[in-house]
Amino acid sequence: MKNRWWILAFLGLLTGLFFVFDLGRFFSLEVLKESRDDLQQLYQAQPFFAIGIYSLIYIVMAALSLPGAAVMSLAGGAMFGLWVGVPVVLVSATIGATLAFWAARYVLRDVVVRRFGSRLKTIDVGLERDGAFYLFSLRLVPVFPFFLINILMGLTAIHTRIFFGASLVGMLAGTAVYVNAGTQLAAIDSLSDVLSPVLIGSFVLLAVFPWLARWITGIIRTHRLYARWTKPAQFDRNLVVIGAGAAGLVTSYIAAAVRAKVTLIEGHKMGGDCLNYGCVPSKALIHSAAFLKQVKNSASLGITTATVDYKFSDVMARVQRVVSTVEPHDSVERYTKLGVEVLQGKATITSPWSVEVNGQTLSTRAIVIATGARPAIPNIPGLETVRYYTSDTIWSLTERPEQLVVLGGGPIGCELAQTFARLGCQVTQVEMGDLMAREDADAATLVKTALQDDGVQILTQTEAVRCEKDANTQCLIVRNQAGEETVLPFDALLCAVGRVPRTEGFGLEELGIPISSRRTIETNARLQTIYPNIYACGDVAGPYQFTHTAAHQAWYASVNALFGDFKRFKVDYSVIPWTTFTDPEVARVGLSENEARTQGIAFEVTRYDLSDLDRAIADEAAHGFVKVLTVPGKDRILGVTIVGEHASDLLAEFVLAMKHGLGLNKILGTIHTYPTWSEANKYAAGEWKRVHAPQWLLKWVEKFHTKQRG
Repeated sequence: MKNRWWILAFLGLLTGLFFVFDLGRFFSLEVLKESRDDLQQLYQAQPFFAIGIYSLIYIVMAALSLPGAAVMSLAGGAMFGLWVGVPVVLVSATIGATLAFWAARYVLRDVVVRRFGSRLKTIDVGLERDGAFYLFSLRLVPVFPFFLINILMGLTAIHTRIFFGASLVGMLAGTAVYVNAGTQLAAIDSLSDVLSPVLIGSFVLLAVFPWLARWITGIIRTHRLYARWTKPAQFDRNLVVIGAGAAGLVTSYIAAAVRAKVTLIEGHKMGGDCLNYGCVPSKALIHSAAFLKQVKNSASLGITTATVDYKFSDVMARVQRVVSTVEPHDSVERYTKLGVEVLQGKATITSPWSVEVNGQTLSTRAIVIATGARPAIPNIPGLETVRYYTSDTIWSLTERPEQLVVLGGGPIGCELAQTFARLGCQVTQVEMGDLMAREDADAATLVKTALQDDGVQILTQTEAVRCEKDANTQCLIVRNQAGEETVLPFDALLCAVGRVPRTEGFGLEELGIPISSRRTIETNARLQTIYPNIYACGDVAGPYQFTHTAAHQAWYASVNALFGDFKRFKVDYSVIPWTTFTDPEVARVGLSENEARTQGIAFEVTRYDLSDLDRAIADEAAHGFVKVLTVPGKDRILGVTIVGEHASDLLAEFVLAMKHGLGLNKILGTIHTYPTWSEANKYAAGEWKRVHAPQWLLKWVEKFHTKQRG
């Protein structure tokens, strides 16, 4: 860091000397006219020396962002003529610009990233995709100060190769104009004579041309995509939605609400994975297991003895009863009453405007693919020979497995490992990496400790090698980092190693819709596939696999599909919360400490320990914390991690604050009911305020009160 400040000081010194000694007087149009003959004679006598000295001066001036670049370009034409002057001036200017670009990147980028990292990331993503176009356009229009472009581009992540190439090509036209003007120096009275309004307008049109060409190319490409299909003269429907999970249900609901004719197609169960296999049954099972844990810890509540008997089959029956109770919310009957046509069957997209289901072809203006995801099945030799389950099939259990092995240390694996351990199973959890790898170490450690307290044996940095089965036993063989193998016998094996988007069998292959490396359907920021009238949302589109993000995307998919002729909206992923429903819960929004460090974003950490919260103490749940990341010296929230009971509910206040730009001072100034868990948020804000209290003012006030006492 010290080296950077030395470089900045050195550059500042050189720039200061330029102005102190008024060196700018040598780079005026009048001086150039007076010395034109001498310069031409120098070039004629020593051409290489003249070009070298000229280039060196131009490079230094451009690198230091000194005024006089326009006069130097004219001088290039006056000295070397058009055909030599253009390449000499162009290369010199580009090298100087690149040096300024490097200096800004080396000295200033880290500082800017620490301060504005989250905002700069969005710019970097755009430049990664269209950086050459942006820079080329800016270089073509002389209205934009080139030195400012050099510095600002240095603050981004644009590659040097792209910067140099786009600058070289982009400055060609302007350089040619100035060099050509330099060959006719006698006719120029001021620099404004070089660039007339008409010429500037021409440059603007030239700058727009690449974008226009790209837009036209996109239209042609899209036209070719559609060319092999026959577009119906009229459509039966405005929208067909494939998949009745969270994304599909919300999409069709919105479409019906705005009086569009919409058809929702589901090939299996209404409500999708969340209702039938994920959120609803898992939380129902977690609740039953939590009650058993409370009974076990009854002494902490002042109850001397408490016992409970239960049947595993009854607990699983309750899970199905909860699913059945919620089921009408997502039922065919409800959505039919809302105005949605619901069809049960396998959907196949047969053209950009038609979907086939149950032998019937539906024509539609737009299609939304919301087919969700399925559990990933690991490639473990012998897996097919043993009794294994996924997060979809585990709910079919009616007898409690005495020995359960859980593969996976992510949210699903941790939630179910803890739950089955509380139900009396002997649980071993196997993870190739670290437990809860997406969370900070302090959060993951609390969860790991809680799982171990509930009896879960945790094997991290451990690989599943193979499954074996004989007449009496079945087991999983695992290998640790030291190469040692361990045999884990089990009654049931739960595979919870992630989920894979459902993209096969819907006609995507025939239409040529690309699938990403993550197996999701490739879409743009508006959720459009390569066919502008075909959209994807939810797990099948990514980048998140949450029910709430699927519903969030559904708004954009439905509105863009129905009203895209007028306005299309980019999906806003700026504030995405999520929770792992272990005990304690881990709830997060925004950046974690690990992510902030990885991205080079400066942050401060404010932490409030729940052991100090009155309500947590009363509930015998005084463990966990609220951790807030803020911009250094400011109360603007960058991220929040909450570990503890009700963490998912506590997080909502911070999500609201981040979404609407409210800082910790606003949370501190909000009345929170006493005694409640939500007070933890206020106390966390109070911790930040205490650290950032104006000490100089407090000292002055202390003196004031001392004086008041006489």
